[in-house]
Amino acid sequence: MLAFCLLFSAMPAEARVGDAGKVKVTTLSTMLADDGFGEWGYSALVEVDGHKILFDTGARPEVVLRNAEELGIDLSQVEDVVISHFHGDHTGGLLTLRRAMLARNPRALARLHVGAGIFEQRFAKGIAANSFIATAAAYRETGADIIEHAGPVEIAPGAWFGGPVRRIYDERNVSPGLFLRRDGTELADTVPEDSSLIIPTEEGAVIVTGCGHAGIMNIAEQARTLTGSRSILAVIGGIHLFDRPDSVLVETAARLKGLRYLLGGHCTGVEVTVRLRELLGLDRHTAVVEAVGSTFTLGIGIDARRIAGWAG
Repeated sequence: MLAFCLLFSAMPAEARVGDAGKVKVTTLSTMLADDGFGEWGYSALVEVDGHKILFDTGARPEVVLRNAEELGIDLSQVEDVVISHFHGDHTGGLLTLRRAMLARNPRALARLHVGAGIFEQRFAKGIAANSFIATAAAYRETGADIIEHAGPVEIAPGAWFGGPVRRIYDERNVSPGLFLRRDGTELADTVPEDSSLIIPTEEGAVIVTGCGHAGIMNIAEQARTLTGSRSILAVIGGIHLFDRPDSVLVETAARLKGLRYLLGGHCTGVEVTVRLRELLGLDRHTAVVEAVGSTFTLGIGIDARRIAGWAG
C-alpha cells in the first residue's frame, strides 16, 4: 500500500501537534557495544506514551534481532517500523525481523513508514545501487504494508514521521559517487527521502535520526516548524558529521543552541560528539557516544551504559 501524506497547511504550527508525556529511546544497533553486537548500522526502539516504533533495522540481518533478545526487548508487539532512508546499514535487518516475529504475531513489524522518493533508482558507476527496492518487495510478500509519506504525519499519538526535509541550509552530509537518474539525466544523490522521527514534548522536540543526510540543522528547523517550538530537547542517532571540518561543527552547534541532550551514534563520529559537547556547553552526562542498549528517557536523561558511561 502506498499513501502520500501531506499534512502541512496554513494553520499555525502550535495547533497541529500535542506533546508526548512519556518518551524512551533504546539503541539496538550502532558501532559501540558492551553488550550485544556492534556494527556500522543503526536501529532504535522508540516508545511514546505506550506506543512502540522500531526506527531503522541495522545493517546485518541478525544484529538487531540478537541485540533485542539480549536486552530483553520483545519486538513481536511492535507494529510500526520507520526506515529513515534506503541505505543498507538501516534496512538490512528488516526481512529477518519481520519473518522472525511473524509466527508470534501476524501484525508484528507489519506497517512500514518511508519517505517519498525511497524507491527511486540509484546508480554507482552505472550499476543499480538501490537494494531496498527488492527488500521492500519481499517485505510486502509477508503480508506487510508500506506507506510512503511526502510530508509530516503523526504515525502514533505524539510521534511524527517527518518525511523529506526542506534543505534550507547547505549541508553536504552525503557520501559521494551515488546518482539518481531522472528523465535520462544523472543527478547527485542527496538522499531526498531522508526522514526522522520528531516527538514534541513540553521541554522541546526530541529528534531521532538514522544518518541525518538531510542535515541536522535542516532537520531541527523541520522540528521547530512542526512543533511550533524553538526548543530542541534531544538529538538521538546518526548525524553524519564524522568527516566534516570544524567550521561545520561550529555552525551546527550555533544552529542547535539550547540543545540539552545529544546521544550521537552511528555516523556522528566519536571526536565529533566530544567537540559538539564542548561547543554546546554540555557535559559527559548530556552529550554521549551512543552504544547498544543506551537509552534516553524523558525527564531522566541519558543512560549511557558502561562503555560510554562516566562515573565522575
